[in-house]
Amino acid sequence: MTPLPPLGAPAHVPSGRPARPPEHVDAVVVGGGIGGLVAARTLVHRGLQVVLLEASDRVGGPVRGGAFGSLPVRLDLGAESFAARGTAVTDLAEELGLDVVSPAALSAWGYAAGRAFPLPKAGVLGIPSLPWAPDVRRAIGWPGVARAALDRVLPRFVADTTDLGTLVRSRLGRRVAERLVAPVATGVHSAPLDRLDVAAVAPGLLDAFARTGSLSRAVGELRAAAPAGSAVRGIDGGIHAIVEALTGEVAASAEEFADSPRTDATGPIHAAVRVGQQVDGVERVGADWQVTTTVGDTVRAPRLVVTTPQLAPLLAPWVTEPGAESPGGVRVPTPERGADIWLATLLLDAPELDDAPRGSGLLVAPDADGTSGSTTGVRAKALTHATAKWPWLADRVRAAAGPGAHVVRLSYGRIGTTTEPPTADEAARDASALLGVDLTDRVRDHLLQRWDGSLPPPTPAYRAEVTAFTAAVGHTPGLAVTGGWIAGTGLAAIVTHAQAAVAAL
Repeated sequence: MTPLPPLGAPAHVPSGRPARPPEHVDAVVVGGGIGGLVAARTLVHRGLQVVLLEASDRVGGPVRGGAFGSLPVRLDLGAESFAARGTAVTDLAEELGLDVVSPAALSAWGYAAGRAFPLPKAGVLGIPSLPWAPDVRRAIGWPGVARAALDRVLPRFVADTTDLGTLVRSRLGRRVAERLVAPVATGVHSAPLDRLDVAAVAPGLLDAFARTGSLSRAVGELRAAAPAGSAVRGIDGGIHAIVEALTGEVAASAEEFADSPRTDATGPIHAAVRVGQQVDGVERVGADWQVTTTVGDTVRAPRLVVTTPQLAPLLAPWVTEPGAESPGGVRVPTPERGADIWLATLLLDAPELDDAPRGSGLLVAPDADGTSGSTTGVRAKALTHATAKWPWLADRVRAAAGPGAHVVRLSYGRIGTTTEPPTADEAARDASALLGVDLTDRVRDHLLQRWDGSLPPPTPAYRAEVTAFTAAVGHTPGLAVTGGWIAGTGLAAIVTHAQAAVAAL
């Protein structure tokens, strides 16, 4: 049996040697983020032989783990939770043998106009269900409450649904939009409120508004229908454990097929998961898809799953628009480049944080121009008090670093601006302002992670392009598209979409 190279090792074509002849498998998945890994695993569990190609040097996309040089504890350097709506991620984690955990019962805080305040509990994306509730009043003041309360008496037609920011201002006023909704929604989507499509970022909200005639009542209806408990979940050991478990399962499938070759196979594949494999071309060969990479690999299969927008233009000649007599001519979504994000993770020696003075973390309202820092004095757009939010992490950090040790994460970067990397000193100053504790001389270690071009903002125009494109893909035999550029932000959306997208294949 031909030995398999180490997992994740890219294939290389020695100089002067021709590329290998096409490998014939059941499915090719392009893109090794969460969407691609879930799609590949789903196909493997259907008994199909799969090859996954990832252009970068590692799989997982923005789901990655790491550790401080001074502390042997693995922690998330990207996504650290998932939305509790639906069961797709929970079911997947349990199938992978991972333990799903809830965060500590702490509130999140907001930071606007130079002050911190607990975010209202009964809300959706910061939109309150009770405009006069005490926690809303503390955030927006009596003038803001008086304006927001008009939502309950304004006629239904007094609503502009062009985008999330315009809708909130038209019903609840400027203070609710700027002090409550902006910190939450722009923190999640890294885009200004006026670039966010309501249906994409708040599913069901417009339908509930149509029924109730009030935006705050619509939020109350959605909250009442939501399952009890925390809105997010995590994984004991970190979200990155999902990537590692998925990669292991997909990689193992190559060995299984090599041990039990099928009669229609042309030979054993040398790896099911291949990094450093940038796609150079896509073509149809009969009923098959043939994918060629820049390192000389050619893989042929009747099924192709694309999880990255960079490859979408190569599909255009074969994508068939519903009702069209021949393929081609379909508009390919052209996502705007998302924000460049820097994530600074600090290991702090700060017993003052033991009582979690600002809950699980803070979301920072952008300035009026959509940037950070000039008015608030804080450039970070969000802070997560990781050891307060996740008990499993607090136990491991304190076991390794001693009592009073804490981990906080600060996120930098908003769309439309150039994001300079934060220094450890700047991150400590921002953390001090947000948490109300002087942390400038308390940093024991730090990590800095860059995420280039996060997901595109779900603008109405882009979502319309995606809807039309996916409809056309659905009429193209053997082709599926998935991933965050199609499904939207968050593990729950991506996992659910990836599983459904490949079901028909």
